Amino acid sequence: MKTGLWSASVVVMGVLAFLLGYAISSQTGIEPGYFESAEGGGYGAPAAEGGGTGGVGAEMEKYYKDLKAE
Repeated sequence: MKTGLWSASVVVMGVLAFLLGYAISSQTGIEPGYFESAEGGGYGAPAAEGGGTGGVGAEMEKYYKDLKAE
């Protein structure tokens, strides 16, 4: 295969992989900023006394409770 065709194939496959990943991630329902908290999963932090919201500000806690209510 010619180098130009090979390079074009790699670029097209890269763009398609990005678009597929973007489409899948947009349907997961994960909100931006979710993984910045210790309770976001994957950090191994145990739930705190206050229901597992340690490290999350009152404004963010209200935001996520409002999301849960929807």
